[in-house]
Amino acid sequence: MTAAQILDLLIAALMRRAGGTKRAWRLAIGPVQIYDPATHPHCNWSVSPSGNAQQNAQIERVLDDLRLSHPMVRA
Repeated sequence: MTAAQILDLLIAALMRRAGGTKRAWRLAIGPVQIYDPATHPHCNWSVSPSGNAQQNAQIERVLDDLRLSHPMVRA
């Protein structure tokens, strides 16, 4: 799984769950940060949501599920 694929999965899940457009969710999510698995052995990616309070809450809910199913990604 790559960072771009994780972002696509995240956007698709948010659109199903909360509606909205791809562009709006992409802007609210921001870039996917990838870390070295040696220093982050349980989950090597993260995002820093920058949307409004409602968007950020939805993003955090979906992130919890995605981190469990896809803890490791490549750049």
